[in-house]
Amino acid sequence: MKVILSNMCLSLVGMLKPELGYFLVKRGKSFFSQRSGHGAPPDGHWRFIVLCAEMAKNGLHIKDIKVDWLELQTALYEAKCFTASEQVRRNYADKGKATYNARDILNLKTTFGL
Repeated sequence: MKVILSNMCLSLVGMLKPELGYFLVKRGKSFFSQRSGHGAPPDGHWRFIVLCAEMAKNGLHIKDIKVDWLELQTALYEAKCFTASEQVRRNYADKGKATYNARDILNLKTTFGL
């Protein structure tokens, strides 16, 4: 997942919530999520994506996120959100939706009650 920072934030690296098992790293001029070497709970990836999407909605540190459909589908599947995971796969197969932004993530969360 790529994280796009707001104009108010120059850098944002490290764990946002240690219990999720994911953190942000800087690669070049961009910021990305990365799984901790210490492991993560089964729903940690999905919860980390949602956390970043909610931070983007707030707009203080994160402006937006970009999540590849396969990463999102995998995160949902690992979190046992099978119906939502299947919908992401169908959206890619039927409509060619390859990436999701923060608004898409929050809509998905609301639609499927996640």
